[in-house]
Amino acid sequence: MEVRVKTTSGIEDRSLTRRAALATVVGGAVNGFGAAAERSVQSVTGEIPAAKLGVTLMHEHIVTDLRAPKERQPGDYDPNEAFRAARPFLIALREAGCRTLVEPTPMHIGRDPATLQRLSEAVGINIICATGVYGAANQRFIPDYARQETAEQLAERYVREIREGIATTKVRPGFIKTGVNGQTPLPAIERRLVQAALLAHKETGVTAASHTAGGAQALEQLVIARELRIEPSHMIWVHAQNEKDQRIHRQAARDGMWVEFDGLREQSLDWHLSCVLAMADAGLLHRTLISHDAGWYRPGPEGGERYRGYTFVFEKFLPRLRAEGFSSEEIRQLLTANPAAALTGGLST
Repeated sequence: MEVRVKTTSGIEDRSLTRRAALATVVGGAVNGFGAAAERSVQSVTGEIPAAKLGVTLMHEHIVTDLRAPKERQPGDYDPNEAFRAARPFLIALREAGCRTLVEPTPMHIGRDPATLQRLSEAVGINIICATGVYGAANQRFIPDYARQETAEQLAERYVREIREGIATTKVRPGFIKTGVNGQTPLPAIERRLVQAALLAHKETGVTAASHTAGGAQALEQLVIARELRIEPSHMIWVHAQNEKDQRIHRQAARDGMWVEFDGLREQSLDWHLSCVLAMADAGLLHRTLISHDAGWYRPGPEGGERYRGYTFVFEKFLPRLRAEGFSSEEIRQLLTANPAAALTGGLST
């Protein structure tokens, strides 16, 4: 529902527009979390009631290895070094007011649940890690078994981690991550990875998030969800800012998908602001997520040299939103209520 409000001078008051649209959201997450408040999210240290997640960044990395597998050498990753590199950035994030960080590194690209658990306990910040196989980056991180197994067999792997924990760490993931490239229709293997993520959601209630190249691929994944009889509200369109047609952002959100504008930094500030304002003005703030896609420690010679912090949203983005007339309620929805709903929306009551 799009609500337009004009002042006596005839100039549209965007803050009133947003506030009116916000009031139309049934069971909106601003004045309460609705059903989500009664649900829990799995963190690396245990289950957390959704209502206690607090301010949450939905897409930030701590340890990720984007080198081709053949470039990795035994012993070129020291988890103690990763811990030392990440700790001050997480402390700064906690001091900025954030209480939960969602770490979307999936299988086979440097995921280190034990170090995430250690950091969470040391810093006092909730960290949520992922399961899943990543099909983006031109499919170079897809293991041989994933090219051979059915979507159902892959989903069983994810379900096992969600229920039993990751290998010997016993750390349990709190969501499912996959990824697709820029081709449409999706190649068979990428389509199968999306199906596997959604099937694992269907079995466990855990939300699925997909690194997605653009709007066409996002809409195709919505079709896959419908084919599997899964509500799109259990899916997150990761990297939606890469789609420059904001009509597709709105279309996906109206269809129920979570639209995540991550990659937030100085160079993208105006574009991210435009994306969030457009969603809010269309009455779709309740389907919007933001984050930096920052960090991270890179195993190998580089280590933590390019580690990028997580506080830009608090230092620069929120002041810009306030300058545009965003209320404290709307900011709370964007950074607290929406993440809680996105991470729990698929769980059965």
